[in-house]
Amino acid sequence: MAEAGTSTAEGLEALARLQTPAEAEDEVQQPKLDEFGRAYATGGRKEATARVWIKLGSGKFTVNGKDMTEYFRRPTLQMIVNQPFQAVGRLGDFDVYCTVSGGGLSGQAGAVRHGIARALVNFDSTLRPILKKGGFLTRDARMVERKKYGKRKARRSFQFSKR
Repeated sequence: MAEAGTSTAEGLEALARLQTPAEAEDEVQQPKLDEFGRAYATGGRKEATARVWIKLGSGKFTVNGKDMTEYFRRPTLQMIVNQPFQAVGRLGDFDVYCTVSGGGLSGQAGAVRHGIARALVNFDSTLRPILKKGGFLTRDARMVERKKYGKRKARRSFQFSKR
């Protein structure tokens, strides 16, 4: 019986030496940067996909070779794209270069926002709790509902005629 107690005590000591998941999350991860000092991430929203590179700079923002204000002309879309920077208080600190394809402008703006948030985490992992709390790291899974047979659209029926 004494042997069982010692093996249990040894097992508990071994467990104590292991790192708990909470402690593993507390460790600051090294930034994931390429040879140019850029952090990369992809973002998605509806059918749009954005590839985003960020690096410290003067705040230059390029989308598909155009300035962000030229590509996303609506102020609401510009606001959506800048939300992750505003959440962490680093607006204008990073140069952003991104390519986005698929979907419409609204979906593309959401994809760029998602990509920027993920790239910020790759650049500085201490920003993750702020971005996670703001909901910027969660991909919006809502998609357009497919058209059903016997319907004019996804849910819209054909016009009824009694005669």
